[in-house]
Amino acid sequence: MQAFFDRVCEAGGSLRKRSVKVLQVNMGKYCNQACIHCHVEAGPGRKEMMTRDTVDQILKFLDASDIPTVDITGGAPELNPNFDYLVESALRLERHIMDRCNLTVVFEPGKDYLPEFFRANKVEVVCSLPCYTPENVDQQRGDGTFELSIRALKHLNNLGYGDPASGLLLNLVYNPLGAYLPPPQERLEQDYKRILKEQYGIVFNRLYCLANMPITRFEKFLRLRGQYEYYVELLESAFNPATLESVMCRELLSVAWDGFVYDCDFNQMLDLPLGGGNGRRVHISDLSPDALMERLIRTGDHCYGCTAGAGSSCGGALVSG
Repeated sequence: MQAFFDRVCEAGGSLRKRSVKVLQVNMGKYCNQACIHCHVEAGPGRKEMMTRDTVDQILKFLDASDIPTVDITGGAPELNPNFDYLVESALRLERHIMDRCNLTVVFEPGKDYLPEFFRANKVEVVCSLPCYTPENVDQQRGDGTFELSIRALKHLNNLGYGDPASGLLLNLVYNPLGAYLPPPQERLEQDYKRILKEQYGIVFNRLYCLANMPITRFEKFLRLRGQYEYYVELLESAFNPATLESVMCRELLSVAWDGFVYDCDFNQMLDLPLGGGNGRRVHISDLSPDALMERLIRTGDHCYGCTAGAGSSCGGALVSG
């Protein structure tokens, strides 16, 4: 494999931070699901949880910046007792808030208020639904997950989510079930919208197609099936230099549950410190927003996962086609 860094140099330069537009906050690895593709390796047995003190440090950093969007993830971030506090505090700072929701979390004890909470705080809800068939969803996310996901989506629709006139954004996320790249995003979005509307009466705004990253839990999944080498070669062979202009690490800062910062969520899981810091881990409490512009981004060969084909980011495909 040719090193990703060398491939970027061949394409015309290095990857550097631009003005950060998204502060992505991982509130912990505790989750009510344990999906096979999860690069966080989240699950019911994980204990890592962001504290109130770390949330306050993040809010202090956010207040000193002009970063417009807070993207909250996990695990299931809603299971962190400080989730509501972070959402309400970020809203008071007049930031746009996104929550990456696995949908079934709203059926956990004491969490049935979440859909109304999302609406009251104008939260954009980004929901995992890796397919529109129950068999495929349950295979990836656990038995019964599809039925609960449909129930949660109907509830969100009843509150106005997914209706363009409401301003309440409901976006879905597709992940492949195996060692292959996502299909064209626009075409798959049309299929999702047609089938979910016809069979369940569900509407939503956008579908995001994300490639699975060959690290942590998904790497183990691939190796058990003898597919790891094939998949990483597929990603490398599908490298698309047109994606480099839009990769999410250019305009995103990722904060871990313990407050340390990274160029992206994948680097966070691999414990690859923020680029330009001489390999030293940097804590959000020690970072100035002004120190990010033009900072060299830390890369590795896993970055082929974001630059293969149409590209992949937290906002879906990077280029059309």
